[in-house]
Amino acid sequence: MEVGVVELEQITFKLLIGFIGLWAMTRLLGKKEISQLTPFDFISSLMLSELVGNTVYQEDVKFSQLLYALLLWTALSFVFEKITQYFKRSRGFLDGKASILIRHGEVDLKELRKNSLDFDQLRMLLRQHDVFFMREVAYAIFEANGTLSIMKKSEYEQVTHEDLNLPKKEADFSYSLVEDGKLDYESLKLLDKDESWLMSELRKCGYESLSDVAYAEWTPEEGMYVLEHRKKPFKQPGDVNNSFKETL
Repeated sequence: MEVGVVELEQITFKLLIGFIGLWAMTRLLGKKEISQLTPFDFISSLMLSELVGNTVYQEDVKFSQLLYALLLWTALSFVFEKITQYFKRSRGFLDGKASILIRHGEVDLKELRKNSLDFDQLRMLLRQHDVFFMREVAYAIFEANGTLSIMKKSEYEQVTHEDLNLPKKEADFSYSLVEDGKLDYESLKLLDKDESWLMSELRKCGYESLSDVAYAEWTPEEGMYVLEHRKKPFKQPGDVNNSFKETL
């Protein structure tokens, strides 16, 4: 019975140390929303959960050892944060860089592949921002924390029909028909169309071969929208933010 009480006391004190240590670390390093977490923040949270969780129930780990581990990890995290703040060149290597996936309305296939994304995943990220038509996007920046920042083309900025005193109309849905030069037969089937119809529509837009098309989507109201394979690669800027400002 006495051994059980001692064990409970040890667990209680370790939990208190872990709780206070994690609280102090959070206050020291500042507040961040979950969506703002960098790769290092994610690794840090995993390490801390393992550190506190495993040591709480290990009798051979003393209070002082747990406290030392928390202090050391907090110090390392603090130094890491300061390095990324004061030495901007290290930020890209340590935290990762933002990537411009769409600029001037054109998809950068190289950046898309570099970030292990395909058109389906890009469309999903756009839909999370209530963007259902890729033709609406002027710029899309894939941030280091995995979120997508979007700037719409000026003609697609949000203006309601009520603002213009226009009658309401049914919303259209876009169908992705070509992705990276490959046909999406499932979308064609949903439209009850075939490959010959698609090629006819592409020829109307000036494209004779699928190899020239990076992406194509179709809507009942606006018809075909095509992004061609870029002949020359985009210039890769050193700073996404500066490049973004220069193009506006």
